[in-house]
Amino acid sequence: MNGPPDGCGAGPDADANITPESGPVGEDGEGEGPPSHKVLKSLLGAWALSACSAEETEAVEIHLGDCAPCADEALRLRDAVALLHTERSLDLDPLLRFRVLENCLGRRPARIPVPEWAAPYDAETARLDALLRDFGTAEWNAPVRLRWFESEEESVRETTVAGVIGHLLTVDGLVAGSLGLDDPLGRDAPRAPAERTEKYWRSEAGTVSSEVHGPWRDQSHTLIRTVSFAGRGVSDLAVSYGDFALPLRDSLLDRAFECWMHADDIADAVDYPYDPPRGSHMHHMVDLAARLLPAALAGRRRTGLAGPAKHLVTAGSPGRSLHLEIEGAGGGDWYIPLDSPAALGSPELSVAQVALDRVEFCRLVAGHVSPQEAAVGQDGDREAIRDVLYAAASLSRI
Repeated sequence: MNGPPDGCGAGPDADANITPESGPVGEDGEGEGPPSHKVLKSLLGAWALSACSAEETEAVEIHLGDCAPCADEALRLRDAVALLHTERSLDLDPLLRFRVLENCLGRRPARIPVPEWAAPYDAETARLDALLRDFGTAEWNAPVRLRWFESEEESVRETTVAGVIGHLLTVDGLVAGSLGLDDPLGRDAPRAPAERTEKYWRSEAGTVSSEVHGPWRDQSHTLIRTVSFAGRGVSDLAVSYGDFALPLRDSLLDRAFECWMHADDIADAVDYPYDPPRGSHMHHMVDLAARLLPAALAGRRRTGLAGPAKHLVTAGSPGRSLHLEIEGAGGGDWYIPLDSPAALGSPELSVAQVALDRVEFCRLVAGHVSPQEAAVGQDGDREAIRDVLYAAASLSRI
């Protein structure tokens, strides 16, 4: 490879033509004027290593703005120096794919835009799809521990990466069926997520990536395309989960939350980094959990797993509340009514406060940490705090 020319001009007298930067150099190496091109060129290696003095650095960088050959040489030297830093991996940033994808999705608005309430599901399925694209047989067969909270203790089920995607496929199928799309388990499939998952695992024993990744990805794309074309009214369509139902807008938010949690399970199983959702999407997920907490608390109270109501009020009136403070991007403040799901949370009637990091709260809601393990700041009525933390964990399911 040919190196750069010694001078900025052409021909043997190029240095002689650079009169503004040339000057007599004394015996001590300091010139009466600006350093010559030759002197500055000799400093490029030291400059690339950040070994020049402040005065030399300033002179070199001024020169680089005027001399294209030296500027090219400086760039080559800087690139070479970057390769000498052995503490830095030469592999691509493992999150680069996610960042590029997110940037591309945000650059050019779709002709038919995705509804705002469906955006978290769109983003989380895209992120998981990006994680799965380069998986080989070993990764698809990697063991994954699914965890959730049932009654008063943690439940665990062992499966594989392929099994997790099959689980997502079957539960997302409830949303598909509510929109008139094909249910991957057929018309007579059970509605409860756990029963659907068990049926799929029994019927698809030994499923490999090519048999589950494509159908799951295609179904998620079809769901997004369908709700995007359907218009505003579709957001209130009820999606039944057997013993409970959610409006479509909340159901897709719930599916986005589970997609993220299981993507994190998969990433952990294959030792791969995985970031939380963006702050605005995380806020909607936390808000959904906070809105579901009063009913979950009431359900536990009916089965004797929570303390009795202490101050009943009429529906729509402010009632005794717990202040839930979620810290970090996407967090905020929620006031959870304690005695009736029909009451309004009230800062003035707050009897306790719980502070949780956003990811820690979501892990609690997903059943990945127990109420006892959740690292929280607590103040006030201890029974109310315990009841709400256990109600949050009870929102989890397989």
